[in-house]
Amino acid sequence: MAVKTETKIQREITTTWTTQKSGRQQHQSEWPTQSKAAREAERRQKYHEADVVVVGAGVFGCAVAYALAEQGRSVILLERWMHEPDRIVGELLQPGGVAALRKLGLGRCLEGIDAVPCYGYHVLFHGEQVVFPYPRVDEETGQVRHNEDDEKRPEGRSFHHGRFVMQLRRACGGHPNITVFETDVVSTVRGEHDRDLVLGVQTRTTDRATGEKSDDCFFGQITVIADGYASQFRREYLGEKAAPVVRSKFYALELIDCPFPPQGYGHVVIGKAMPVLLYQIGSRETRALIDVPANLPAARPENGGVRGYIEKCVVPALPEGVRPSVLEALKDGKIPRSMPNSYLAPSRQDRQSTKGVILAGDAYNMRHPLTGGGMTVALNDAVLLTELLSPERTPKGLGDAETVRAALKEFYWRRKALTSIINVLAQALYSLFSAEDRQLRALQAGCFRYFEMGITDEPVGMLGGMIRRPLTLAYHFFSVALVGVWLNALERTGGGKRVWMWPVAGWDAVLILWTACVVFLPVCWYEST
Repeated sequence: MAVKTETKIQREITTTWTTQKSGRQQHQSEWPTQSKAAREAERRQKYHEADVVVVGAGVFGCAVAYALAEQGRSVILLERWMHEPDRIVGELLQPGGVAALRKLGLGRCLEGIDAVPCYGYHVLFHGEQVVFPYPRVDEETGQVRHNEDDEKRPEGRSFHHGRFVMQLRRACGGHPNITVFETDVVSTVRGEHDRDLVLGVQTRTTDRATGEKSDDCFFGQITVIADGYASQFRREYLGEKAAPVVRSKFYALELIDCPFPPQGYGHVVIGKAMPVLLYQIGSRETRALIDVPANLPAARPENGGVRGYIEKCVVPALPEGVRPSVLEALKDGKIPRSMPNSYLAPSRQDRQSTKGVILAGDAYNMRHPLTGGGMTVALNDAVLLTELLSPERTPKGLGDAETVRAALKEFYWRRKALTSIINVLAQALYSLFSAEDRQLRALQAGCFRYFEMGITDEPVGMLGGMIRRPLTLAYHFFSVALVGVWLNALERTGGGKRVWMWPVAGWDAVLILWTACVVFLPVCWYEST
């Protein structure tokens, strides 16, 4: 059988689109007897046309599809596999994410999935510990509110990721303006005469009865691609430089009935091993995420691999009450499931020549999952993007390339108030918590001491997606660095008694501040340009 050229395939796709359009026009005489919702539903089901085609029914895809549908848009939502996802991250939703979910009208999706309230963080640092709850923050000013003990503090939620996603999908499936299709998107469809114009997507759909696959096409005024961290479209639409940086992996264990007070907090354990996160994802289940950097000597095959590293290095660093649950989870003899910890800085999509397509979610921007900010970013992006694409702001429709490009430019800059903070915090705190040299360990100690001093409200408010002031982040980060310098000087000079060590402490101060700049400023640059 002859191999089809790209031109021939494109011609066939364009012919399909023209045929579908012609068929729809022949039936327009019947439409006055139908409601608008019925007409649009027929258009989606029969002709595979809508105002918006969303690729990927994950957290962002479902959220933006539902929000656009609430505006009266006709939406097609495509997902390769509609079974419940089984992921080991995306299990903690910060208070800022909970608020965004409610703004989208999807707050009910947290019900009926055994979601557990999360009140803040508990850090265990070489046996010492500090607990800091989420602060009360004024929504309008972003300022922390004090002396209001009777007011309920903000809460996050933690849960099984798959259960949450299925709730989102059910909400979309039940919306009259959304039609969900289970199909595998293989490429975008470009205009025959304008190759920069994306008309929709080409897919391969499996017949459940026969198992055979057939070609399919879906068309929209705009195509939103949210196909996740392993996106097949990222380089095509963001360029070759849009490649995630992976420094480590999280290996996951599910602990049953694991005691770890205080209850309802996200736990970060910092010891002689790499950082370990623990948080409840159900009334009985606790997720343990163990960070393993690439090429870590203790995790090499000759040292027992990842399981050997966990048993020899991680377990001894955990509280005694947690160790039996971890050892029980390791009894199956398998290597724990893993997930790459990726960082991908956002790119300016309004500068691209391509029209009719938007990349979003993890396909567009990622950060280390240490701080659990991914879903909060995604949901806030959905809120902002749908606001900018609302009918009031796009009077000529979503097919107006200039209006959409202007919306993308505004989206790129306005989202930074939140996402730059969460992204920089995730990358900077990971560098500190996985410290491997003296300067980073000094910053690590300074960070813990900073929290011990009770300076937690604004840092935790930023982690929780509630405070949107990037300069506040810079202030606290370099305040931590100065505390690290002070602690290192006290250690070097024996509390100031060894005067001859002050020059060494001074040189250390320069190195620590330089390291702080190396950790903080490059990520800030990537996020601000």
